[in-house]
Amino acid sequence: MDCFRIVSIVAAAAILINCTGRKNKEKSITDPNISEVTAIDTTYLFNGKTLDGWEITNFGPQGPVYVSGGAIILGMGEGCTGITYKKAFPEMNYKVSLEAKRVAGNDFFCGMTFPVSKDPCTLIIGGWGGTVVGLSSIDKKDASENETTRLMKFETDHWYRICLMVREDTIKALIDDEVVVDFAIGDKMLSIRPEVELSKPFGITSWYTMAAVRNIRVERI
Repeated sequence: MDCFRIVSIVAAAAILINCTGRKNKEKSITDPNISEVTAIDTTYLFNGKTLDGWEITNFGPQGPVYVSGGAIILGMGEGCTGITYKKAFPEMNYKVSLEAKRVAGNDFFCGMTFPVSKDPCTLIIGGWGGTVVGLSSIDKKDASENETTRLMKFETDHWYRICLMVREDTIKALIDDEVVVDFAIGDKMLSIRPEVELSKPFGITSWYTMAAVRNIRVERI
């Protein structure tokens, strides 16, 4: 074999190796199966890992609060246990959605305090012995005694999808896509019980109950 032929073969091999390596390098950069970037959805208020943006509400006799398994655990206390959101939160025309469950105890596992313009209100899920759903308070009447009062059965350790929509004229709440509150505000006076004053403007509590919440999200409507 002459020298010219040997040089040609070596050059061709080098070109083949270089092209193959380049293709592999390009694939390592562009192949979505190798490296996939997930966009952060800023509508979520809880990242599933830490309490960033939240404060453990200092009710006094509250239970322990911590993150486990992608959920915020509200331990059973001698009264309210909860978290309060410390970043900017809308006052009107918004929707809050989350999942919540009662882990132990027999009272409300989701007391969601929220703003209606400048007035606070609380959506109670599973209160007054475990069954009451409604708004506290309307014209100083609690969720157990006003026009939004509803009785429902809740299973322990079962996740419920909760959605709250606040508009200028109405407050609507759904549990697992079923409307449970459809309240026309009109000239009614909205307020909260003193026990959840520290939850303003937006907070989530349980009452003598161990609860878990996850996938907390707020969107403009």
